[in-house]
Amino acid sequence: MNLNLSDEKSIYLQIGESIENDILRGILLEEERVPSTNELARAYSINPATAAKGINLLVEQGILYKKRGIGMFVASGAKQQIIAKRKNSFYDSFIVSLVEEARSLSISEDELVEMIRRAREEKK
Repeated sequence: MNLNLSDEKSIYLQIGESIENDILRGILLEEERVPSTNELARAYSINPATAAKGINLLVEQGILYKKRGIGMFVASGAKQQIIAKRKNSFYDSFIVSLVEEARSLSISEDELVEMIRRAREEKK
């Protein structure tokens, strides 16, 4: 886990996102053990309760699960679940406002699609 904590959002959310990112990148695989709350607390000099809150959030979402006495593990299908969750968030956070702004500027659907294509090409 490589995490630079910031003041932009709660630390427990950053811990959860960092674990999700490691799953998406294939650093943490399905059925693999994730760092314990104490390991996270030591690594980032945070309170173990804060680390636990980030991990428990992922447990509630079904991304991690607990093996009693052993630790937390990545659930089967976690990567697909994270992708689906983030795609929905991307749609809600960016696409809806993009379409609304395009509409207010009288940008046609074809123009909008072409702008997106051009941006993708420029970022290659």
